[in-house]
Amino acid sequence: MKQRRLIAAGALFAAGALALSACSSDSGSGSGEGSTDANASITIYSTKPQNPLVPGNTNEVGGGNILDAIFRGLVDYDPDTAAPEMSMAESIESTDNKTWTIKLKAGQTFQDGTPVDADSFINAWNWTAYGPNAALNNYFFASFDGYADMNTTDPDDDGPKKAPEPKAKELTGLKKVSDTEFTATLAEAQSFFPTMVGYTAFYPLPKAFFDDPEAYGKKPVANGPFQITAGDGDTGFTLTAWSGYKGEDKPKIAEAVFKTYTSDQAGYSDVLAGNLDFMNQVPAANLVDDQYQTDRPDHFVNKAVGVIQTTTLPQYDDNYKDNPDIGKALSLAIDRDTITKNIFNGGRTPATGWVSPIVDGYKADACGEFCTYDPAKAKEYLAKSKFKGPFTYSFNNDGPGNKEAAEAICNSIKTALEVECTAKPYADFATLRADVTAHKMDSLWRTGWQMDYPHIQNFLEPLYATGAGSNDGLFSSAQFDDLIKKANAAEGEEAYADYQAAEKVLAEKMTIIPLWYQAQQSVWSDRLSNVKVTPKSTLDLTSVTAS
Repeated sequence: MKQRRLIAAGALFAAGALALSACSSDSGSGSGEGSTDANASITIYSTKPQNPLVPGNTNEVGGGNILDAIFRGLVDYDPDTAAPEMSMAESIESTDNKTWTIKLKAGQTFQDGTPVDADSFINAWNWTAYGPNAALNNYFFASFDGYADMNTTDPDDDGPKKAPEPKAKELTGLKKVSDTEFTATLAEAQSFFPTMVGYTAFYPLPKAFFDDPEAYGKKPVANGPFQITAGDGDTGFTLTAWSGYKGEDKPKIAEAVFKTYTSDQAGYSDVLAGNLDFMNQVPAANLVDDQYQTDRPDHFVNKAVGVIQTTTLPQYDDNYKDNPDIGKALSLAIDRDTITKNIFNGGRTPATGWVSPIVDGYKADACGEFCTYDPAKAKEYLAKSKFKGPFTYSFNNDGPGNKEAAEAICNSIKTALEVECTAKPYADFATLRADVTAHKMDSLWRTGWQMDYPHIQNFLEPLYATGAGSNDGLFSSAQFDDLIKKANAAEGEEAYADYQAAEKVLAEKMTIIPLWYQAQQSVWSDRLSNVKVTPKSTLDLTSVTAS
């Protein structure tokens, strides 16, 4: 995901998006007609963040959803359409898609009273882009002028040698014009730049972060509608509405408590018992026969969101490196139709590519024959791969439906290929992510992507470009990289054609296996009303009310 955060203009949503969607209860805007309480505190299901809460170093949902509640970037995204809208920025303009002039709204502050100004963006972006800081979102700045001089390569990877110190600590592409204006110059044109800069990686940071990054990560000072007032990653965080917030999307509740769970069933039981107010994804077991709709009549939603689930093969492992036949064998061995029907009650749509249908530029069947269940052909490719298994399928047990899906995938592989496959649970997402980002995986693992911003590029470049921040399997293709660069510089249909050509390269290499597109099935308590689930699959915290 990101697994995490997603985002794009209303026009960016293709009509095909509805193909993903089942019905949606109208309770999203109408349930809970009772009186609302501006002093209400609500509780939300959450997973443990992988890292301290620093925007440049957070690219998963456990931490990202909290950061999105407490920060605002240059743009924000409409909770209904995901259309980008100016937030901290007054305007973002360019005549060539390479040099962007960014003017900020005056008078915005962080929650400690310090100004949200040009320096707070420039300093934050430089920190994330500086290689020695090892920020997970570093790659988002690879297109900026000066990035190469801030990042060097470790000569022996994880060996004893160290990467040489970079030549520079600041991006030459960032120039301050005044306290409320700066420019960003890119090495190559990016037509989607204004859409991208609402993502977590581009949030501003106050002076307090640079004074003590470690302390800051435990309790960030932000600039959004909520501020963290208590908690930690193990138990959760308490977010209180910030009275100093000047944006139009002011909270209508006093407090939101993100409770950390390690079991989706425990969270669901808490919703039914009235001990939890909102769960963004119903467990797989409760999707059967639409049980959740019976359990929570008029308090559920089922809608298309920008989320795709995949399986990744480690390209740093000798068994999988430069071996596309093994990926093709495994993909052909996964019966997506049966799994989505039996495990998710049709609440997922079998994927035919790597891009979500809810963004413009999506093209069906990018995966071609390899996303169709065919045991005979799967065996042929496994034989060509020279690797006979056994396989392990790792997954995080705190994610709704992950256990059931992992076991079903392994069973499908075992049946089709007649090889061993074992589903391996991790206790929580943070633990799985730690091994993934340390490149310790030696077999398959569950991956998923919640769009950061609503653009086809976001389903491709951050995940599969060489050295990209969320390219966990270390896939690398010069052809793919070149096509992405070409697409980034173009606009409209010309850009979409190049993105689609890049997607076809993924089918040839098959190091990441598409599984299914995700619709969101959420439930909530009797206390909530005006519930909106965003295209990013999160609860819109500034719309919801509670009694």
